[in-house]
Amino acid sequence: MSLPSSRFSNLVHSLKRFIAYSGPALIVSIAYIDPGNYGTDLQGGSAFGYSLLWVVWLSSAMAMLVQYLSGKLGIATGKSLAELLREKLGKKMFVIPYWLSTEIMAAATDLAEYLGTVIALNLLFGVPMIYAAIFGAVDVILILALTYKKFRVLEQIFLLFVSIISFGYIYELSVAPPSIEEILSGSLLPHFANPNALFVSVGIIGATVMPHVVFLHSFLTKEKANNKTAEEKKRMRRFHLAETIFLLTIAALVNAAILLMAAVAFYPHNSQIQSISEAYKTLVPLFGISAGVVFLITLLSSGIASSVAGTLSGQIIMEGFLGKKINVWLRRIITRFINVVPTSLAILFGFDPLHILVYSQFILSMLIPLAVIPVVILTMNKKIMGEFANRKITTIVSCIFVGIILSFNVLSLVGRQ
Repeated sequence: MSLPSSRFSNLVHSLKRFIAYSGPALIVSIAYIDPGNYGTDLQGGSAFGYSLLWVVWLSSAMAMLVQYLSGKLGIATGKSLAELLREKLGKKMFVIPYWLSTEIMAAATDLAEYLGTVIALNLLFGVPMIYAAIFGAVDVILILALTYKKFRVLEQIFLLFVSIISFGYIYELSVAPPSIEEILSGSLLPHFANPNALFVSVGIIGATVMPHVVFLHSFLTKEKANNKTAEEKKRMRRFHLAETIFLLTIAALVNAAILLMAAVAFYPHNSQIQSISEAYKTLVPLFGISAGVVFLITLLSSGIASSVAGTLSGQIIMEGFLGKKINVWLRRIITRFINVVPTSLAILFGFDPLHILVYSQFILSMLIPLAVIPVVILTMNKKIMGEFANRKITTIVSCIFVGIILSFNVLSLVGRQ
């Protein structure tokens, strides 16, 4: 009787430790179901049906590996990716251009998140675009102000948003059930119907492999690993791996669900969705007002939560590359407002928000190597990582993934000529 009791006690103890560690992958995971994913997955599903589902699985696998490496880097070194890059690049003539490039990357991310919030507010509550834009500019500041120095509360808010989005898409697929046969075909038979499918695929990768949270994840795990022994860090690495796989699997399923919903609802009717408002207006007559409302609630949750992650990432990137503490609120306000004026003008002048979303993810995909290549190089270095250095198979798979991303980018650029 004592042996099962002892095992149960150990299990409870391990679970408590895991819960105490958890949080970094939760915050990071929301970036993988941000409005940029809505834009690319909706376009992919409505234009090409189930055929790009394999791209969602591939990019999600890439994301899991990259985020695992990033978090492991923070645990092993006690430094963030941005801090390590500043040390390795050395001279300001190299550091500053790299930092500015990553700021463009963060801005492209924030653009998608901000747009998602604005569009959802406009469609859900009938708020005029200009007022929705104002609220979209301050929502993140409000959340960060309310959770200042209460990081566990912030993590609980993220858990709420992830739950809303996940259950929302369980509902959407219950009212628009996909074909299992088509799911298997789209998952197991990789192909591109035409050059535009390649462009959308690059956008899906850009929306799924999120470079700004590669920087953020290393910082979050570094903070968790502060003052820990080598043995405790080994345990943390195992917890980190489990948390990353679990939460990014949920993100992958949500991304697949968005594409599947578009494939079921729009593709058979030749409705190549050109805007999120069009997606909403097409959903309602086909599947009822509740399907449309749930779609918008998930979009709003996605926009607000991913904006918080994006704002935190911008702060971490700036502090890491410049090597000095930045006024937290000044940085957050600058990060949040940097996209407000140009994006608001673009909307007011009639530019299509969905096209802005998709193109922002295309730009993001082009900038992925800035985060992915250094995290692979640093984590394979035994001098930096010690016993946490990558195994050969991890390095090989990482290099293959980097090669796939670069190949997609080059082919897409050639295809757009």
